Amino acid sequence: MTDESTRPPSKKLSRNDPCWCGSGKKYKHCHMRQDARQRARNARTKRPPDVIVKTEKQIAGIHRSSQLTSEILDMLEQRIEPGITTEQIDEWVHAYTLEHGAIPAPLNYRGFPKSTCTSLNEQVCHGIPDQTVLKEGDILNVDVTSIVDGYFGDSSRMFLIGNVSPAASKLVQVTQECMYLGIEQVKPGNRLGDIGHAIQQHAEAHGYSVVRTFVGHGTGVHFHEPPDVRHYGRAHTGMLLEPNMVFTIEPMINAGAYGVRVLDNEWTAVTVDGALSAQWEHTVRVTEDGVEILTAGREK
Repeated sequence: MTDESTRPPSKKLSRNDPCWCGSGKKYKHCHMRQDARQRARNARTKRPPDVIVKTEKQIAGIHRSSQLTSEILDMLEQRIEPGITTEQIDEWVHAYTLEHGAIPAPLNYRGFPKSTCTSLNEQVCHGIPDQTVLKEGDILNVDVTSIVDGYFGDSSRMFLIGNVSPAASKLVQVTQECMYLGIEQVKPGNRLGDIGHAIQQHAEAHGYSVVRTFVGHGTGVHFHEPPDVRHYGRAHTGMLLEPNMVFTIEPMINAGAYGVRVLDNEWTAVTVDGALSAQWEHTVRVTEDGVEILTAGREK
């Protein structure tokens, strides 16, 4: 058969038409079911209309906000140590953000009371800064999102407080590796499932679990946009990636079970079994041939 005869037709055939493949059979007795399955797969993987492919102007704005976010986290690298409170971290983030003409996106977002999230030890995400004093051996995630000229840049890092246990240090390191393995999957033609699959495989190979309740997300024009970016799943599934899509990759990896529960403050999620949890996050852009990490900074 020729190349033309191995491709489905551009127009839809009726059941009793000759099949497009040239077999001489009726369509219903040849390729009709196969074509229907392929159309269903295409519908699941095409870009939904609410996923924003950014313009060059928007990319430039998101890059500015993302760079400020990374500067804030770089600043915290020099200040976070045993003896300070998570409230002090929030004050530093708030002041630095305002000094640079920006807005801290978390503050008052759906009622969130602070300018950053500080999630300690068994806290998975959305920890609220307070008078908790950091102590030797803690692990801490700080999540920062800056708004610059209406554009959002979202990133988080883990901080080791003093000397931490080998088990805690390994969890933090493997979680960072998970994030970068996910980022390596970002390029045109790959799918969202490739990101989650790479992360899940690496986490579970080390005996850890991947949180399902919280996921990455589109960002840039709004704080949270479609699509959801799951940190688990099957390769070669999900939405196709296209240049100038912008989203976060932010795996939350637990030392124990992947289940979480939300505290009475209605924000802070903790592991169901009290095991440690870690998270790293970057905002990334799909380029013409790969990926750009918009929030790249000097994380350790």
